Amino acid sequence: MAGHKQSKKRRHITWAVAGAAVVAGAGLAAQTSMAATTWPAQKTYTGRVFDTCTAPSLSAMKAWHTGFYGAAAVYVGGRNRGCSQPNLTASWVKSVSAVGWKLVPIYVGAQPPCQSGSNPEKLTASTAASLGKADADDAVSKAKALGMKAGSPIYLDMESYDITNTSCNNAVLGYVRAFDKELHAKVYRAGYYGFTSSSAKAVANAKDRTDLPGNLWYALWDKKNTTTTDWPFGKTQFTSHSRGHQYMVNSKETRGGHTITVDRDAWDGPVAITG
Repeated sequence: MAGHKQSKKRRHITWAVAGAAVVAGAGLAAQTSMAATTWPAQKTYTGRVFDTCTAPSLSAMKAWHTGFYGAAAVYVGGRNRGCSQPNLTASWVKSVSAVGWKLVPIYVGAQPPCQSGSNPEKLTASTAASLGKADADDAVSKAKALGMKAGSPIYLDMESYDITNTSCNNAVLGYVRAFDKELHAKVYRAGYYGFTSSSAKAVANAKDRTDLPGNLWYALWDKKNTTTTDWPFGKTQFTSHSRGHQYMVNSKETRGGHTITVDRDAWDGPVAITG
């Protein structure tokens, strides 16, 4: 995301859809390659969400719980995660959940070999499969340590790259498939963040759907609070509570005396199972 910078200003996630509701058991059909015998019911959130680079303090989270936002996205790990997370602990997760917040875990995984800029971790065609599996193991370990239980989604953050570069695109999809396959083996749902013109488009348009994510969060900065009217891909894709839309970035907002710069998204998809 251009609000998901790899270094200093890691991206924020925000989700907004009219209303706010939590639904159990929805969206399972949208998930792919779920080999587990029994899956926990999906916990779905529909409503406003904010995301900022570093998880805010507990006092800020309490001040921000005014009803405007009902969920927050947090960067649980990844070598390309750009911010330190002094507040993000199992105790913090438990406390903000008790306040009423829903949470969405994001993992900043390896980035494409053809992507401009330097990142601590980049994938290659030869390392895509092994790296995808290893990163998924790390993502699940980090989520579990924070108290995010089996059945929770983990959203893999893939920044923009040249999807017309066939070898690069194939390597990225190989990494994503390995990441998602391992998530499913450990009973975590697979989500994916990307741009409508590149990384999200590559996943949405892939002919082979094997082990691709069942939840797609697309960056389209049109300031439209919706996951439907501006949906850029096939109408039957990622339905049943499986979409997020990043529609605004770098929004500086003050609530209860606490100022935070966030991104806003329209959201209708799974959130972490905590408690």
